[in-house]
Amino acid sequence: MVSMNRENLFNLLGRFPEKGSCNPIILESVDCGSYIREKIEYSAEEDDRVRAYILIPKNRIGKTPAIFCHHQHAGNFELGKSEVVGLAGDPDQAYASELAERGYVTFAPDAIAFEERNWTEDKSGRAEYFELATRLVKGETLLAKALHDVAVGIDYLQSRNEVDAEKIGFIGHSYGGRMAIWGPAFDKRIKASVSNCGCVNFKDSLDKSVGIQMEFCVPGIMQLGDIEDIIKMIDPASLLISATDDDKWSRGAEKMFNYASPAFKEGELGFKVWPGKHIFTKEMRDYAYSFLDKHLS
Repeated sequence: MVSMNRENLFNLLGRFPEKGSCNPIILESVDCGSYIREKIEYSAEEDDRVRAYILIPKNRIGKTPAIFCHHQHAGNFELGKSEVVGLAGDPDQAYASELAERGYVTFAPDAIAFEERNWTEDKSGRAEYFELATRLVKGETLLAKALHDVAVGIDYLQSRNEVDAEKIGFIGHSYGGRMAIWGPAFDKRIKASVSNCGCVNFKDSLDKSVGIQMEFCVPGIMQLGDIEDIIKMIDPASLLISATDDDKWSRGAEKMFNYASPAFKEGELGFKVWPGKHIFTKEMRDYAYSFLDKHLS
């Protein structure tokens, strides 16, 4: 087996999209009490406009740490950014609004194929399949596109006068939890990240009860290594692996933590197991927010 490093990993991911001008516009601005919620639109690629929410606390002083808040999957392609800002869906997923109330600038875009980026009439998973398949036949991957979109989102965040460009965090549950591992391994501007119920590796995902999400179908990746090797690449940033004891997408969390821990020389690799299934309870979120406070304040 060839050992995994950044160079051979990114060769596997295939061609990344070209960055262009974001050309952002503000579509609406809403007073939410302790923060202002702006709905914005910007270009991830020349022909790909993304809609997102950015939440700006009213009581901030000077430039403020910002957190990229990635939504879950849940097989619900009608929901994306709106759930993490508390406008729809599960209140336990509204971590962007809770972190804004805590004083952070928070940023919540739609991932490709979700909410306003799902182009199907019935808001089905056909868009996600199309976005994967049409890339694979060209030697590209959907993960490269997803990581590109994260990087463009951070570009936008850093362009905002309210944001401390040196203090960028990341948080996500499930799909968002997977991106909370890949994001800081790929983009070193992310200084602290929380992965909740999204750390299962490829080996354990080969079980039919688990499976592999389309965004993470990378041909040949298991010939190089696995998710625990990606975790090792996150240092010098810090990562909290937040898992539960009855969740198939948290499977193997402790083994991965033990494997990757020695690689963290500057950053912190945190680990916490909670009782329950595929959840992100208030207690879990409070613990996650404290981890972000520690590394971004």
